[in-house]
Amino acid sequence: MSTTTFSYEFNYETFKGKVNFPTGVFIDGQFSAGSNNTTIDVVNPSTGKVVTSIAEGTAKDVDRAVATAKRAYETSWGLKVPGARRGELLNKLADLIELHSDELAALEALDNGKTFKSARGFDLGMSAGTIRYYGGWADKIHGQVIETNEGKLSYTRHEPIGVVGQIIPWNFPLLMMAWKIGPALATGNCIVLKPSEFTPLAALRVCSLINEAGFPHGVVNVVTGYGETAGRAVSEHMGIDKVAFTGSTLVGRKVMEAAARSNLKNVTLELGGKSPNIVFNDADLDLAIDWSTHGIYFNHGQCCCAGSRIFVQSGIYDEFLKRFTAKSQSIKLGDPFGRDSLQGPQVSQIQFDRIMGYINSGKEQGAKVHLGGERHGTEGYWIQPTIFTDTRPDMRIVQEEIFGPVCVIIKFEDEEDALRQANDTLYGLAAAVFTRDITRAIQFAHKLHAGTAWINCTNSLHANVPFGGYKQSGIGRELGEYALNNYTNVKAVQVNLGVRI
Repeated sequence: MSTTTFSYEFNYETFKGKVNFPTGVFIDGQFSAGSNNTTIDVVNPSTGKVVTSIAEGTAKDVDRAVATAKRAYETSWGLKVPGARRGELLNKLADLIELHSDELAALEALDNGKTFKSARGFDLGMSAGTIRYYGGWADKIHGQVIETNEGKLSYTRHEPIGVVGQIIPWNFPLLMMAWKIGPALATGNCIVLKPSEFTPLAALRVCSLINEAGFPHGVVNVVTGYGETAGRAVSEHMGIDKVAFTGSTLVGRKVMEAAARSNLKNVTLELGGKSPNIVFNDADLDLAIDWSTHGIYFNHGQCCCAGSRIFVQSGIYDEFLKRFTAKSQSIKLGDPFGRDSLQGPQVSQIQFDRIMGYINSGKEQGAKVHLGGERHGTEGYWIQPTIFTDTRPDMRIVQEEIFGPVCVIIKFEDEEDALRQANDTLYGLAAAVFTRDITRAIQFAHKLHAGTAWINCTNSLHANVPFGGYKQSGIGRELGEYALNNYTNVKAVQVNLGVRI
């Protein structure tokens, strides 16, 4: 079966160049068509038009990938390869990602719709940095000797799990791939990864870079396909002993259910959010407005930690609303490859319809559309930056994750009022606090039910700082040393040094 190939010439002011690479399923270091020899269309969200097709992977392809990964783990990876060598290969991959940063950023802009400037400046830098960070960890994963008594040597080993499944979303395609494969490879696991069918291009291009870096064939396998088929197969597979998923809470429940029904595989989930952003009367208003704008409109609002509920203390509410509105109006929606474009389209027709459904719900439930609330342009999936005011706590736009450039601005009176409203959500991924009073900031941050609490900033991420959620925002942590725990089994070894019974 012949594989599909993507050929495209970029001719934009921010990037000019040609790409040509295979887009089949990537198994055992080779690209091939899926088992059904069918394809999935990839759409440019700026225009709504098809740009290419990729191979549709199925459960049979997941079976092939798992068998290959298991063989690689037993023969050419895992405990067969010293950590120093794994780190060397991860660093080579990071070098190659950096070398091809412009090309990869262009692919992200093409099938995701994020601006080339944002992809190049944030996604690519952090992707390479994350891979390099875990390259540094690869030879530093160890257990400890535990004192019991003089007749016993007791120690622990942190061993790789084996074959792990990873399912990544469409909002940060390359970055989420880096977050997943970095710690998994550093600890010696082999991977079967399913990217989103909406945004597969950067992940497929990286497959060739994985080969170029020198990873043994079968260590990383990428099966493109639909969530209901390939994703389900990864979650249910009896040959996969751990699954990591990033995406919606609804789908996360399905992944966890499938894992429980199969072999009770270990599960980590990074799910949705409805992050509160609390601005006190004494905040630096310019700083709070700039960061609040970044907090909600970053990546077109398609960010799990987006600060979509902005709580502003009554003393500055009117001024904040006035200036935040002006800042929102200044955001230029335009060609993702434009030099001054700040916001591109939403990723798909499905996502566009979902966001517009929430906007209509807000209108129907009596909230005031203070700004936006409409489609932008006539083609593609563009939505105006949207601000709602005069909301109630029970409204869907206040309680549910919208995942678009839509926020609600809510007035609060005092700390008790702000804390009650901020924690009134089933999510707990992130939160932000703006105040000049550092004591108040830290004490308030400690009371928030969230895995990340930013003070006087938002959406600030680092490879060495853990990220994950409380409540229904997930299980486990990405990034930092904490993520390594997701990919190892701890074995206790107890050696009798001569005690007889």
